[in-house]
Amino acid sequence: MTIIAAIDRSDRAPAIIEEAKRLGEAFDEPVEVVHVLSRDEFVSLEQTNVSETGDTIPTQEVVEIAAEIAAEAIDRSDVEATPVGLLGDPADEIVDYAADEGASYLVVAGRKRSPVGKALFGSVVQSILLNASCPVVSLRVE
Repeated sequence: MTIIAAIDRSDRAPAIIEEAKRLGEAFDEPVEVVHVLSRDEFVSLEQTNVSETGDTIPTQEVVEIAAEIAAEAIDRSDVEATPVGLLGDPADEIVDYAADEGASYLVVAGRKRSPVGKALFGSVVQSILLNASCPVVSLRVE
């Protein structure tokens, strides 16, 4: 079993990782910090790389970039954790990864959005809360 901290590139990441650390210590379980690069981010990276080098980026390299983002967040938080990079729809990838790993808890933090904003654009955190098979700790970070 493991505690999974699902982060993005926002300033909420340290709070998510810190909460995952507390849970990991409380339950004597390892912590994994997961960052998912969305398809849009992948396409942007691909376009930049093709225009600069003429080459496409192998999918494995994109996953490694996502893992590097997670590793940087871990370093900034000074927490012992394993970085994990994924590619795809963030909500789906996080939920699937947590299920595959048999996660004890999944730690996330959403951003403040209006009800109309949620209805129009959806919410990664909302989707995780509705679809995760393990308990989800949702932080409200201002």
